[in-house]
Amino acid sequence: MRNLKSIVFVFCLAPLVAFASESAVTLDTAPIKPRDMTSLQRGAKTFVNYCLSCHSAEFMRYNRLRDLGLTESQISENLIFTGQKVGELMTVAMPKKEAKQWFGVTPPDLSVIARSRGPDWLYTYLRKFYRDDSTATGWNNLVFDKAAMPHVLYELQGEQILNVKSGDDGHGGTHEIKELILAKPGSLSKTEYDAYVADLVNFLVYLGEPAANKRVQIGIIVMLFLFLMLVLTYALKKEYWKDVH
Repeated sequence: MRNLKSIVFVFCLAPLVAFASESAVTLDTAPIKPRDMTSLQRGAKTFVNYCLSCHSAEFMRYNRLRDLGLTESQISENLIFTGQKVGELMTVAMPKKEAKQWFGVTPPDLSVIARSRGPDWLYTYLRKFYRDDSTATGWNNLVFDKAAMPHVLYELQGEQILNVKSGDDGHGGTHEIKELILAKPGSLSKTEYDAYVADLVNFLVYLGEPAANKRVQIGIIVMLFLFLMLVLTYALKKEYWKDVH
């Protein structure tokens, strides 16, 4: 019985240990706009250009991108570079075994990453890479320490370096303050890069639940219908009982 309790305790503690490996960084709020079709289209373009070479989205078909206002010809010509058909799943050609050998871990599927991590985590993570020669890729991340993923967007953001200084913890002691300094500018300004990442995260949120907007619309219609029926039912009840004393 004691062994069983120990096993249960270890499994319950495991998620906490996993999160403890990540740095305690205050997450920035992602400016998600699920109804902004232009933003979602830009995010889809960024996803297939920078993410889909290593990460798959195996629960999404290319033709579902028609929900974003794209035609099948636009999807085929601008978002498919692997010879796949519009009706196929968004998979990658890289074998998982080889990917694990190259990166140390298999790049995760991104179909539901926004639902797993949350948009704020993704938005902050993609903006907190910095140069670190001690890692295999030459990059590290404030949000996820020793992340196996290289900074694929560095040409856009530029190269940041980590600056660590001491600060007052408010209790008479000191604590480390980590900040990132842009040492080498990229092709985009900070504002432009933040907007670029916001579009990508917006699309990742869409990937997690493509029917979210439709579900909300149906929900509103159902609630309006129920409210109308409530009014009609109450009026009918008043009509039936108006002569009853």
